[in-house]
Amino acid sequence: MPYLIIGLVALGLLTALSTWFAQRKGTNEEPPITTHGDCSSCNGNDTRCEQACMMEAATKDIEYFDDEELDEYKGRPSDQYTDEETEQFAEVLETLQPQEVKPWGRSLVLRGINMPNGIKDEFATLAEGF
Repeated sequence: MPYLIIGLVALGLLTALSTWFAQRKGTNEEPPITTHGDCSSCNGNDTRCEQACMMEAATKDIEYFDDEELDEYKGRPSDQYTDEETEQFAEVLETLQPQEVKPWGRSLVLRGINMPNGIKDEFATLAEGF
């Protein structure tokens, strides 16, 4: 039950953040609704697709990517990781297949783990590429 609550809170934050970015771009156009495919077809341009995938993920068991050791960082702020701790996240990120990058990010959110600032750019680049 706590995971579901965390997931829903994270979804709310994700929605607020994506709305803020859309308004900053100066557009209020809604992207077309994706009515086919699965979450692997979300490309980041359709916030509703991303939201639907987060909601779907919140109702399922959390997926791990051989990264159970990262659970010890639950709740830690993104800017409070040491270089060694950031390297742990980087090592996991570098072992992921391209199609696993976004699901890994969702997994961290659902687990209450904030990604270190030191790898956010690399994560964003890899997530955009797929």
